[in-house]
Amino acid sequence: MKGFTVLEMILVLTIIMIVFMITLPNIQQKRDIVNNKGCDVLVEVVNSQILMYQLETGETDVSMDDLIREGYLKESQRKCPNGKEIVIYDNEAKHQ
Repeated sequence: MKGFTVLEMILVLTIIMIVFMITLPNIQQKRDIVNNKGCDVLVEVVNSQILMYQLETGETDVSMDDLIREGYLKESQRKCPNGKEIVIYDNEAKHQ
């Protein structure tokens, strides 16, 4: 007899669902790790742009708006990939 029975199909689909349910949380966790690392890297980029701005303009007080307006950063770099906003305290960038 050729083909699959309904019982065999249900068994295969059940195994596929179990494997999917096991791997899905792992994929979600990896995405969160990547987004957090991306945020740390973006904070370092902002810190380096703060230094560049200070060296080129001679101003010591810097805000995100200054960096964006003068072209040191893009508007999209105001927030991290994980949604946290980058703020500048005492001329050092941090994420909230």
